[in-house]
Amino acid sequence: MPLRHDSADHASTDRTFQVDLRGLVDLLSHHLYSSPRVYLRELLQNAVDALTARHRLEQGAPADAFGIRLYADGAVVRVEDDGIGLTEADVHTFLATIGRSSKRTDQIAEQRADFIGQFGIGLLSCFLVADEIHVLSRSARTPEAPAVEWRGRGDGSYTVRTLPASARPRPGTTVTLTPRADAGEWTGPAQVHALARHFGSLLRHPVTFDDGTGGPGTSVGAPVNPEPAPWARSHATPGARSRALAAYGEQVFGFTPLDTIELDLPAVGLKGIACVLPETVPAGRRHGHRVHVKGMLLSEQAEEILPDWAFFVRCVVDAESLRPTASRESLYEDDTLAAVRDALAERLRAWIARAAASDPELLGRFLQVHHLAVKSLAVHDDEIMRMLLPWLPFETTDGHATLDEFARTHRTVLVTSSVEEFRQVAAIASAAGLGVVNGGYTYDRELVHRLPEIRPEVSVADLDPSTLTAHLDPVDRETELAAAAYLAQARDALAVFDCDVALRTFQPASAPALLLDSREARHERTRSQLAREQQGGVWGDILGALRQEAPRAQLILNQLNPLVRTAVTIDEPELARTSAEALYGQAAMLSRRPLRPAESSLINRSFLDLLAHALRKDS
Repeated sequence: MPLRHDSADHASTDRTFQVDLRGLVDLLSHHLYSSPRVYLRELLQNAVDALTARHRLEQGAPADAFGIRLYADGAVVRVEDDGIGLTEADVHTFLATIGRSSKRTDQIAEQRADFIGQFGIGLLSCFLVADEIHVLSRSARTPEAPAVEWRGRGDGSYTVRTLPASARPRPGTTVTLTPRADAGEWTGPAQVHALARHFGSLLRHPVTFDDGTGGPGTSVGAPVNPEPAPWARSHATPGARSRALAAYGEQVFGFTPLDTIELDLPAVGLKGIACVLPETVPAGRRHGHRVHVKGMLLSEQAEEILPDWAFFVRCVVDAESLRPTASRESLYEDDTLAAVRDALAERLRAWIARAAASDPELLGRFLQVHHLAVKSLAVHDDEIMRMLLPWLPFETTDGHATLDEFARTHRTVLVTSSVEEFRQVAAIASAAGLGVVNGGYTYDRELVHRLPEIRPEVSVADLDPSTLTAHLDPVDRETELAAAAYLAQARDALAVFDCDVALRTFQPASAPALLLDSREARHERTRSQLAREQQGGVWGDILGALRQEAPRAQLILNQLNPLVRTAVTIDEPELARTSAEALYGQAAMLSRRPLRPAESSLINRSFLDLLAHALRKDS
């Protein structure tokens, strides 16, 4: 505790926290930062902030007057900047006190938003790869001040001394690390150059890298950020600009975008692009987006800048006003981020609207790939729904078609509540001339029911089994009487499944039977069965109170099918039962719904019984 009370005389003594620097570095490496590689980002970040402060001090200086130079040869890593620099007092204040930032000084506090991070805690990240940090600095704010050297060690000790001006002729700061042997993965020349490109490719200040291979006197290395961001460049034509943005998206994400959407939110200083993915993305999978803050890469996996429905794009943006978290590897959820998310979502809606209005070929390619994402958006966005619902593809009894195409031939549109219900009835409904849409997929049933809002001449209704059976023609009286004995035996055989059996005629004639058995009906029968089993108990009372007359399944036999016409003439009771069970099993499998264990057993048994009967007959 920082404050201790003495019980004898009530005197108190102020004490300071004792910080175990090694323990703090371990905490940073395991719980704050995702990888030791962030040390270079933190050094670049400090250098950029120092340059920003220098430009504030010398506002007439050209934008490229001050820069950052990186050096790595395997033995040391050095980052040098022409920034604001530090005096001896600054060093004692900011480098020897954990958590205090040089950005908090009075001179620049009101311009805090111009800086990326904090010098104090960020410098500690260097202990992830080195046991000693050497800082040499000279202040631009106090030109007459001497150069100052600070050496910090991983055991928590440090030394400070002043040096003659010749030790650092120009203002700025140089940070030098002597990497540990186990840090070679992050501190070799090639790795340092790659990390600098990774984190600093969009920085607005010139950054160069030197690996020492140029020999003595080499002062200018390879540029880390040779060009500004593509959206910040001038292009000869709009087409050339579009191609440049698409090429950058391919370079960053590794795919050729279906299209690129330019993003520009002046209120928060955000610019960038959204790349439309060329392949379908599973619903709910959210891709990470590449977010830079003031040019510095913050995160490659920032999911939070777009709403869930926008999973058909990946973005790369650079922003001025977004707030990083403590690790500076993700974004802080605040009102600004929420406003940015809403504004970017509006940009994506506007792009869809433009494609619908002026580029039907692009819209068609987009919907072919990303119709599920658009359906998700249309459910919650009336404008998008009215604009795109006629163009969205659905599974129908006419094949895969848009609702606009389907509504031209079907003024009454029927929609199923599940995929299995659609598969049960599709062939028969199509032959009967009924227009049925598969409403079993995510969002489809809800969207189809909204079709009359944009096509008032069309009516939409849920498919009811009675609607379909009304389109199945009854057989003549004589045929029904002749089949009565078989139908009675079939009903008795299938009573265990609460299934009625009827004889009708319908197309296609190749379909021997149709099983009408909705998921809701099966659930109701299961609940009724539980009520019967629990009769007299507490659960029996509860289920009994909920019990309704359970709807029965219907096995509709097709009199037009030759197999059925033969089956209804069977006069052997066991064979009649077996054939009815086989017809039920075949119809259940054609429905493609999951089979219950009793149904699987019935299918196996009926097949073996029919095979045994055929073998006995042949012998």
